[in-house]
Amino acid sequence: MSSDDVLVSCTDAALTFGRGAQAVVAVHGADLKIRAGDRLAVVGPSGSGKSSLLHLIAGLEQPTHGTVTRTDSLGPNDVGLVFQGDSLIPALNVAENTALPLVLTDRAEDEARQTALAALALVDAADLAERLPEEISGGQAQRVAAARVLAQAPRLILADEPTGRLDHAAGARVLDALLTAADHTDAALVVTTHDPAVAARLTVRRLMRDGRLLAPEEVS
Repeated sequence: MSSDDVLVSCTDAALTFGRGAQAVVAVHGADLKIRAGDRLAVVGPSGSGKSSLLHLIAGLEQPTHGTVTRTDSLGPNDVGLVFQGDSLIPALNVAENTALPLVLTDRAEDEARQTALAALALVDAADLAERLPEEISGGQAQRVAAARVLAQAPRLILADEPTGRLDHAAGARVLDALLTAADHTDAALVVTTHDPAVAARLTVRRLMRDGRLLAPEEVS
């Protein structure tokens, strides 16, 4: 796939919650194109609209104004999501959590497990395979979440403040895992963050302030 291929295009996309005097505009008229192979950080403080924009890109919310268009070839299984905080199922061990999206798409259990173990190895989490979520740290859980996405082999990875609750060292390892996942599957990666150190590791940064997506800052 060419790096010029546009996977998702937002044109004057806005998202408003509520109506009338109680309405809250979470995203004001955002314009954004996400291409194959992009490494994009959406940067801003809490409450700036970053998560709402990511939900629009993911299709979890529909714009109340403007459009969000996905290429016809981008199916539901081509988008991998990593959220801030707990996303693992407590009753399943790490390998089972990682394999779950594959099992849900009717992949044979043995094949799903082997794919999951390979993904865990790529993000330096193979030794966690048999542990339950309650037996691992928050940073480890986020790396497992990255492995789960990697196992899906998506074309677009969306990560919402994946390092927000972690210390610097754990956060760096989670970002390593996300970049590994994106590189391994040649996926576009979009990360929302308030951390300049996280944003600095991605090629393009877009600042978000009060629901408005500002002009891009490219890094050579």
